Amino acid sequence: MASDNGIQIPSRLPLLLSHEGVLLPGSTVRFSVDSPRNMHLVSQRLLRGTSLKSTIIGVIPNTRDPEHDTDDLPTLHKIGTAGIAVQVVGSNWPKPHYTLLITGLCRFRVSSLLKERPFVLAEVEQLDKLEQYTTPATEGVTAKDGELGELSHKFYQTAVQLLGMLDMSVPVVAKFRRLLDSLPRETLPDVVASMIRTSNKEKLQVLDAVTLEDRFKKALPMLTKQIEGLKLLQKTRKISPENEKRVFSVRKGGVLPGRQFNLDEEDEDEDGDDIAVLEKKVHGAKMPEAALRVCLKELKRLKKMPQSMPEFALTRNYLDLMVELPWSKSTKDCLDIQAARTLLDNDHYAMEKLKKRVLEYLAVRQLKTSLKGPILCFVGPPGVGKTSVGRSIARTLGREFHRIALGGVCDQSDIRGHRRTYVGSMPGRIINGLKTVAVNNPVFLLDEVDKLGKSLQGDPAAALLEVLDPEQNHSFTDHYLNVAFDLSQVLFIATANTTATIPPALLDRMEVLQVPGYTQEEKVEIAHRHLIPNQLEQHGLTPQQLHIPQDTTQAIISSYTREAGVRSLERKFGAICRAVAVKVAEGQSVTTTDASTSETQQGDKAAPPEMPIVIDHVALKDILGPPLFEMEVSERLTLPGVAVGLAWTPLGGEILFVEASRMEGEGQLTLTGQLGDVMKESAHLAISWLRANAKTYQLTNMVGGPDPLEGTDIHLHFPAGAVTKDGPSAGVTIVTCLASLFSGRLVRSDVAMTGEITLRGLVLPVGGIKDKVLAAHRAGVRRVILPKRNEKDLEELPANVRANLDFVTAANLDEVLNAAFDGGFPGTTSTHTQPQLTSKL
Repeated sequence: MASDNGIQIPSRLPLLLSHEGVLLPGSTVRFSVDSPRNMHLVSQRLLRGTSLKSTIIGVIPNTRDPEHDTDDLPTLHKIGTAGIAVQVVGSNWPKPHYTLLITGLCRFRVSSLLKERPFVLAEVEQLDKLEQYTTPATEGVTAKDGELGELSHKFYQTAVQLLGMLDMSVPVVAKFRRLLDSLPRETLPDVVASMIRTSNKEKLQVLDAVTLEDRFKKALPMLTKQIEGLKLLQKTRKISPENEKRVFSVRKGGVLPGRQFNLDEEDEDEDGDDIAVLEKKVHGAKMPEAALRVCLKELKRLKKMPQSMPEFALTRNYLDLMVELPWSKSTKDCLDIQAARTLLDNDHYAMEKLKKRVLEYLAVRQLKTSLKGPILCFVGPPGVGKTSVGRSIARTLGREFHRIALGGVCDQSDIRGHRRTYVGSMPGRIINGLKTVAVNNPVFLLDEVDKLGKSLQGDPAAALLEVLDPEQNHSFTDHYLNVAFDLSQVLFIATANTTATIPPALLDRMEVLQVPGYTQEEKVEIAHRHLIPNQLEQHGLTPQQLHIPQDTTQAIISSYTREAGVRSLERKFGAICRAVAVKVAEGQSVTTTDASTSETQQGDKAAPPEMPIVIDHVALKDILGPPLFEMEVSERLTLPGVAVGLAWTPLGGEILFVEASRMEGEGQLTLTGQLGDVMKESAHLAISWLRANAKTYQLTNMVGGPDPLEGTDIHLHFPAGAVTKDGPSAGVTIVTCLASLFSGRLVRSDVAMTGEITLRGLVLPVGGIKDKVLAAHRAGVRRVILPKRNEKDLEELPANVRANLDFVTAANLDEVLNAAFDGGFPGTTSTHTQPQLTSKL
């Protein structure tokens, strides 16, 4: 590469066609390469070459529009820049490409094209001397006298004038000053044109200027333009770091290897203004003293940190989150109790216990301004409105609402966040929710808290203990923040279908409010107040087009749905609306067609339906099909050995049939129906009690013997065999079923019962009374037998249910059997009483 004429570039150069910018001698520029020719050049020349010569390539500006680029070779620009590739980085995302860092060496002219594929190879003629870029200013070629010398001196003075208008404390300006003093004057036009903000068209003009005189003439207006712009800014405002951004081009690259003008540091200084704004936000966030100290410490580290460091982005994100959190922002509660009562009544029918609790909170807030937010837990079957009532409570209080779905969450970091030492760390859902709502007293709905999981990543239910503890959550510490945040003003509402799967420690921190299922009358009211208007609106119908009478609604509830909530009911109304929408749309199309057809053609078309379309029982069967549920209680109690029990599930109450049969055998008891251990033990208890009292109740075996099990096998079955069943509350039902079997008498067809039994014949209380009674009411039962100690639970039942049902409270099995059979049960009237004991003291 060296000769008598100085340092020379190879006469044959592979050419890189660039859309992105113009490479000038003395500058370093990054190019992204993804076209086939350029990719082949990198892979076959740069990556395979082993000598310095193989790293020298020519960069030609591609003036063709990249959006309309084709595979054909465009017309090559005649002047290009020879450069040395100092870095090659490959990537496959978002598509395969290379990123090249190229330092410009000198100009060349394309003499002839040698080949076009796989990459462009051309014969070139060197135009500049490389020595002028590598020789210090004291030894370099000095500008000749005359016009060129004057242009060189004027260019230098203009550059100095530009520097005088800028702040020398800014590193990019100081480095530019050093370059002016150290580089030969001949190189200044290229270096300055590559550094200051100019368009590619202006840089192309400098590249095409082969002679030094032309170069100075092309580059001088660029400096003058910047000076005029700064003078205009001086008239309107004070010079600030923003002006350096307006003057210098923000681009990775520099002047020469070993003398590189690396703009990584300059990028950080340009970001200094953003950091100043961030510092103002930190002081204006009104955060507690401890959090402010942490933020100022992190801010101090951020100022000293190069922007290229990975930790810079992490620290910046952390500070952005800290200033966005609502440390002192809150909404004012609406404390008008009358307005709140009206709003709650309009949004939800029934749910008196929940409404009462919200009004109590408002009343206390009127009397005491600083009140910790309550932590409520709504427990009830699906579809009864637990989530929607939480949203309604937020609207009543005038607070922001945020829902956090906890179903399936099995990582405690979802609650507490990740430590910032981890890659991809982020705050937990609690802090993220506060950032979203931007106030520190929202209503947080923790949905499905009973469905939290547990894994190797920790127990999220245990992490919630701090969140839901009024004595601790005033200083909740998220792992990501690592400073305390006050959650005491947040109103937490958790929802669950059952409390059985909630850990006792977590359940103890919440105020549990049971949300039972709806009665048929309540469902009718909810349907006509909320569900039907909502479905009409969703399907584009009006009350003038569709009318659903109340008796039709009752038929849908009793014959097509059997649930505690109203979700299935709403879907049935949706099906009716869709069917009516078809009729309405067909009627409109018929009317439109009738206007343009003759009367003879009209006679063949169906007339539009009369409005409103009324849904009666016939239309209901056409739309929804035959009834899905029937009142089967009385039909199944036609043989001895059948009784009806009441069961509780997370989905609400259910009726439970118990069937028994006997055959000749050896006195064995067979139990089927997927029964749990507790229920199996209840069956053995029932057999033992009945055998012990067989004489009293005149119970016999198949041949009339006094022992019901002598020579007899008993089979007890609980239908719906695919459903797992367990619990002690079926004890009285099993006793009644077996008593019916052994006595040959039928159990009353309108009776259902629940209660746990003991070996001495006592009836113990059970849970879920309200859901069980509502299930009996839905099934058409008229008499319900309950344990004596559950009598207090009847007060929670709606008045119309209590009026429609006959409740029998039993303290022992004698009373149960007497109420379950018509005319009482033989022997119950002459049962022995407990002996009276007298004191001998």
